[in-house]
Formats: sequence, C-alpha cells, structure tokens
Amino acid sequence: MASVQRFTTLDSFRGFFALLVVFYHLHVVGAFIEMAFFRRADILLNFFFVLSGFVLAHSYGLKPRFSFRRFVISRVFRLYPLHLTMLLVFILFELVRWAAYKKGFTLNNVPFTGLFDPSEILPNLLLLQAWTTLTETMSFNYPSWSISIEFYIYMLFGGLCLLSLRSRFLLFACMAVIAFTMIFTGNEPLVWRAMLGLSCFFAGNITYLVYLLIRDRFVPVRWLMTVLEVVTLSIGYWMVMNDFENRSPIASVTFCGLVLLFAFEAGWVSTFLKTGVFRLLGKLSYSIYMTHAALLFCLSTVFIVAQKLTGRDMAPMIDGQRFMDTGSHLGNNVFVVVVTLVAIGLAALAHTYIELKGVEWGKRAAGPARSKAATSHVIAGTLEPQIDRAA
Repeated sequence: MASVQRFTTLDSFRGFFALLVVFYHLHVVGAFIEMAFFRRADILLNFFFVLSGFVLAHSYGLKPRFSFRRFVISRVFRLYPLHLTMLLVFILFELVRWAAYKKGFTLNNVPFTGLFDPSEILPNLLLLQAWTTLTETMSFNYPSWSISIEFYIYMLFGGLCLLSLRSRFLLFACMAVIAFTMIFTGNEPLVWRAMLGLSCFFAGNITYLVYLLIRDRFVPVRWLMTVLEVVTLSIGYWMVMNDFENRSPIASVTFCGLVLLFAFEAGWVSTFLKTGVFRLLGKLSYSIYMTHAALLFCLSTVFIVAQKLTGRDMAPMIDGQRFMDTGSHLGNNVFVVVVTLVAIGLAALAHTYIELKGVEWGKRAAGPARSKAATSHVIAGTLEPQIDRAA
C-alpha cells in the first residue's frame, strides 16, 4: 500500500480559519473580536473553497479507476449527518420560540418567518439554499450555505473525474478560468456565491496539479521557505484589511499561492502550525464551522431573556446587529474566550458522535473497495505514485 500523505499544516489552517469564522459571527461589545481584522474575515471563506479543491484533487483527481458511486456515497455521508442534525436543531429552536411566542414572549421576530420560514426547510434538506435567488441563502443554520455550494460542486467534480486523467484536469482548468473571467468581467450567470465556489474550487484543483509538477523537482530551503511563508501571510492579512477592485477573486488567487506554499510544510511557520492545538482545530474544523451558529443562537437568546428580566441593556442592537454585553470590558473579553472553548468542546462532541459516525456509515454503505495492485498515473510524461487521502 502506498503511504498516506497528510497535509497537516493545511488542515491546521482550515481549523484556525474556522475559528475566525466563529469570531466573525460572534458580536460582543468592546471585545477583541470587534477589531477590524475579525470583522472583515469573511473573505477567508474563499480559502475554504480553494483548499477543498486541492484536497479533493489529491484524494480523487488522479485515480485512474474512479468510482462515481463510491465518491457520491463518501461525500453524502461526510457532509449530511452533521448538516441534517444542525438543521433539526434549528427547527427545534423555532418550535421553542413558537411556544414562547404563544405565551406572549417574543425573541427578535415572529417564529417560522423570514429566514426560518417553513418553505426554506426543503431547500436546506436538499442543500439548494445557496444556489438560487428564490431561496434564502442564510436560512436556518446559516454557515451551511457554503456546504450547499460545495456539495453540488463535488458532484460536478466527480462527473469530470470519470474522464481520462488529462481530460479531467484540462476541464478543471477550463472551469476555473471561465469562472474567474466571468467574475472579473461582471458577467456571472449564477448567484455570486456559486461563482465564488466554482472559481476557487477548480483553482484549488489546478493548484494541486502545480504542486505535483514541482514537488519532486524542488528542494525547499528552510530559511527561504520561512520568509516566503511570512510574506504570503502578510499579503493575506493586507487583503483582509483593505478594499480594492476585484478584491474577492484576487484574494482567491492569493489563497492558491498560500495553499501551494504551505503544502510543502517546509518553513518554521508550518512547523508551528503542526503543533497540538492547531492539529486539534484542523481535525474539528467541519464540526466547529457547522455547530457554532447554534451555540451563538442559544447565547444570544440567553442575553435577550436576561435583558427582559433585569432591564439591563445586555443584548443591544448596534447598526442592525444583535450584540451581547456582560457589562464590563474585561468580562466581555473573558466571555469570548469561554465561548471559544465551549465551541471547541461542542465541536469535539459533534465530531466524535456525528461526523465520524457518518464517515463510518459511508464506508459501510459503499462496501469494500475492489482489491487491486498499487496504481500509477502519468503526469507530464513522468510516472508518479498514486496517493490516497480521505478528504
């Protein structure tokens, strides 16, 4: 069996960025997460799409014997168990709010209206909510909009993997170029989130091909790679903090460079990102991303109820956004730290009892893989060993 290559540093990035998404959605008066960097971290979602494309190309893109059936089963059982669980949790929240509403206790708005209208349940079940202008993209468990985009891009990717190795990567490149061209020229035939996903994901596929082409021809020098890692992160920080024309697609291309560089794991920054805490965040990244909105919903509800009972302004509306306020600057910052730890703990439970169980069920549903000798593939005229990795 070929050894399994794991991109540990990239996993750590995914976990760290998932935590930044939590901070982006959490609003606490005067806390450190209200700094400009955290308020502008939404651009980091482009990174998730690029990294997904890179990882899926690594796991499946170069398999000469690609099974579309096994791929679909793998993706469904990888994403759906936690997605369905969180959708049910939010429906339960609405039922509780409805019971409170019937007793004259209103929280924010009327239950089962707007983003929580019952008509939005079916699109969420089918992961279609982010693909059309007829549905509410941010309905129910709002972070799942990106899973909605990724799921059907996965299906498109799987269909292309039925072609020959050269044909599939040629089409990956065509998809990325066409999507980026449409975004830059403003001629987007799909909703912008779908165009964002398509451009970033297939650019991630090509980034992996570039990685393969230079991997065995490039001898990393530690100090130089460290400098490049710092420079790349600095560019990424600058893009988060500044507004300019075509910021999103340019950031996407930059993230391709970041993924390519850190895939080599050759600098001191990479070494730091392979330490225990970051590895844990990487392992829990999907669960952190999918469960944090429910946690924040519960906390916000507690603050709203406390405000009604005490008369203190503990859940103020600021610029149309609901904030939480313990009443002191120190208390608010400590509260953010506690919420972060709770979010990680909740994600650990979801990862163990839902996410991993789903992966296990998927393996059972797919059945045993066909027994075959180690395969090889041809890239640019050279023979490379086939490497598999569960995404």
